[in-house]
Amino acid sequence: MSPVESFVDLDDCRIKILRAGQGAPLVFLRGADASDDWRPYLDELARRFDVIVPEHPGFGGQPKPKWLDRIADYANFYLDLFDRLELTGVHLAGHGMGGWIAAELATRDTRRIASLTLVDAQGLWLDGVPTLDTFLCTEEKAITDQFHDTKLAEAEIARRLVPDSEDIRLNNQVVIAQTTWQPRGYDPHLRKWLHRIDVPTLIIWGAEDRLLPQAYAQEWGRLIPGAQVEIIAACGHVPPIEKPAEFVSLISAFAAAERAAA
Repeated sequence: MSPVESFVDLDDCRIKILRAGQGAPLVFLRGADASDDWRPYLDELARRFDVIVPEHPGFGGQPKPKWLDRIADYANFYLDLFDRLELTGVHLAGHGMGGWIAAELATRDTRRIASLTLVDAQGLWLDGVPTLDTFLCTEEKAITDQFHDTKLAEAEIARRLVPDSEDIRLNNQVVIAQTTWQPRGYDPHLRKWLHRIDVPTLIIWGAEDRLLPQAYAQEWGRLIPGAQVEIIAACGHVPPIEKPAEFVSLISAFAAAERAAA
């Protein structure tokens, strides 16, 4: 399925949006691969939803907006984007850094959100639970550490680390560092406000995630009222790529159950 590409000028910045499918809107916020192309799991989701994938402000070669200092700024921007697009009943999903953004957004305003799905999300810190710092390794190692399946990791390295994308990758990493560097990869204040999330929430996690071990999944589930936690076996940090069938099935079933209960 070929997505429609468009651009939105909002809050003194320009972002690219990829959109395909029909049905209830599903907004997917990517993580460190935020400038990546449309992937097969998005095709599958587009058979069930109106899938909307925005590129984060400051990514994809676009200049970093002056207002962007921290992840919470992204959350406020996406609330403005939902208003601009007049979205309602949104199934909001985010992976990695995108999950952190989605959680920050949901603590602020859920009026346009029908459900929230966090996939191996950053944003929290657990004492005594070792994590991996992707800033302190090569690009190849950072990708390898995201996967349980080494063959998939090798394929992703070959696909992503091409000369044509080098400038964009570097630009993205600079923006990620500027917004998540200190404290590294989490907000110490976020956990205080997760009780404000008042929409059905699904936590999806790879059982073999080395970047953020599955203890983090349980912590998200503990802090967000009524959250459902699903662990995908033999899967690392990137369930949408490593276990796409299970990932799509979990999101689809969750959204369907919430629609039936509404």
